[in-house]
Amino acid sequence: MTGPTPPLPEDPTLDELRLALAPAVADAVVFDGWSEAAVRAAAEIEGVDPDVAALAYPGGAMDMIAAWIGSVDLAMIAALPAERLAEMKIRDRIAGLVLARLDAMRGREEALRRALAVLAMPQNAARALQLGWRTADIMWRRAGDTATDYNHYTKRTMLGAIYGATLSVFVDDESEGKRETRAFLDRRIAGIMRFEKAKARLLGGGERDGFNVARFLGRLRYPAR
Repeated sequence: MTGPTPPLPEDPTLDELRLALAPAVADAVVFDGWSEAAVRAAAEIEGVDPDVAALAYPGGAMDMIAAWIGSVDLAMIAALPAERLAEMKIRDRIAGLVLARLDAMRGREEALRRALAVLAMPQNAARALQLGWRTADIMWRRAGDTATDYNHYTKRTMLGAIYGATLSVFVDDESEGKRETRAFLDRRIAGIMRFEKAKARLLGGGERDGFNVARFLGRLRYPAR
């Protein structure tokens, strides 16, 4: 099951074309890799001028992969609208959002495998980190997280790591209904929830018995002289 392809506007901008064409590019990756050939093949299938399509991905493979990730974002949002998420517990929201992303990539595992290989290249490390952070941030925001303190960063760091590990399981999972991937994700989400509960017990008291958490953490960062 692959996610819905964003409709191509009648006279699209390059940004709109980049996003709308991305799923078709991912389909072509099986034969052509993340290359200009894949863009040309996708353009021909979608009835787009190949020369114009090429202009949509000036950064090459990384632009193609980023656009595909953007299309997965849209598929995830469509699968789990805000009103549906509001009825779910936080654990179920996070798990559901990750699973919606995986469902959007179902059938394109080879494209994902090759994307992960490109993202792992040293020269792409900075942008890969940026894309991973953005993905985790979108999921947490969709889940209703409004933290602006250090929790904002720890939650996204952990979810980004879990999502990346889950993708590695997903690409090679041949079990029925991807049940091995789902079981792996469930275990990792349970780990996040245990950590959050333990952290809340440790830091949730604010200031009690003369102990101020903010002051303590500040001293760890800026020791008294």
